Amino acid sequence: MIKKMTVVLFHLAYWMMYCFLIFLFMVIVTKGDLRSVNLLGSAPVAIFCFVPAFLGFYSFSGLLFGRYLHPQRIGTFLLAGVITVLSCGAVSLLLMWPYRGFATHWQQLEMLLVMAALAAIHGIIGLVLKGFISWYNDIKVKEELNRKNYETSMALIKAQINPHFLFNTINNIDVLISKDAGKASLYLNKLSGIMRFMLYETNGEMIPLSREMTYIDQYIELQRIRSSNDGYITYEVDGTPDNRMIAPMLFISYIENAFKHAEHKKAENAIQIRLHIANDRMVFMCRNLYSVDAPMKQEHNGLGNELLQKRLQLLYPGRHELDITREKGVYQVNLILHDA
Repeated sequence: MIKKMTVVLFHLAYWMMYCFLIFLFMVIVTKGDLRSVNLLGSAPVAIFCFVPAFLGFYSFSGLLFGRYLHPQRIGTFLLAGVITVLSCGAVSLLLMWPYRGFATHWQQLEMLLVMAALAAIHGIIGLVLKGFISWYNDIKVKEELNRKNYETSMALIKAQINPHFLFNTINNIDVLISKDAGKASLYLNKLSGIMRFMLYETNGEMIPLSREMTYIDQYIELQRIRSSNDGYITYEVDGTPDNRMIAPMLFISYIENAFKHAEHKKAENAIQIRLHIANDRMVFMCRNLYSVDAPMKQEHNGLGNELLQKRLQLLYPGRHELDITREKGVYQVNLILHDA
């Protein structure tokens, strides 16, 4: 990303170039005889040249760029731009009021429009400079995101499958073979689907939400065969994935953590998982009971809260809300992902 000092140097270079252009213009106007111009005493000229320029440049780059410059808000942006340049011209005109060299209303209106046009020119240049800086920063952030995604994906592939879960699932399927071969085959296919998903489908930056949900379904179904209590796990989905995309294996770490540390396997709703899919956001909740007498370390399968939160910050900057609570024997994760 472009450092703040570099941005400051960009701005200084721009204004130095602008001062040079004004100087060059004055040289042309005076035909090289600058002695005829009282530079120190030309306050109205200084106000005319610099005040609307500064106001327009920083109003557009600092205010309008982030708030209104969006494809769906072009009309609002244009209206705000017109109001801004007229305001810049009006402020400049008020500053020039003590040096009235124009008395008529038409002259005042003319000066207002000229300074508004000057503010508009510098405002557009400010937008271009701000856009360049933002574009460059986005490239750097994307490169960092790709690197972090690669590192995280490798960590997920290496650490995501809990060996105990894998071995226990294989043993459970082995027991089922003699009791119900059809059911054993079904669970074996689910396990195969989980392995295939993690090994071949988690390298991309985004995957279809429907595929992620299939993986979660398969994982939960394999966990169900480890308990004779049907009410031990509650998994609810509200809404449809449609064409929604999501970062791979974003929810599963919290789900695995719940199964790893959940106590009271004979209790109803010992693990509750909910996913609400709305038009503008996804709400994920994972809740598990744990023993308050035994110390519990929520490890998220080796990835840790810090890495998971860092991944969220890289993938959904400013578009996620994560809240983790642990109290009175209940560990709960609430994660909201907002659409762009």
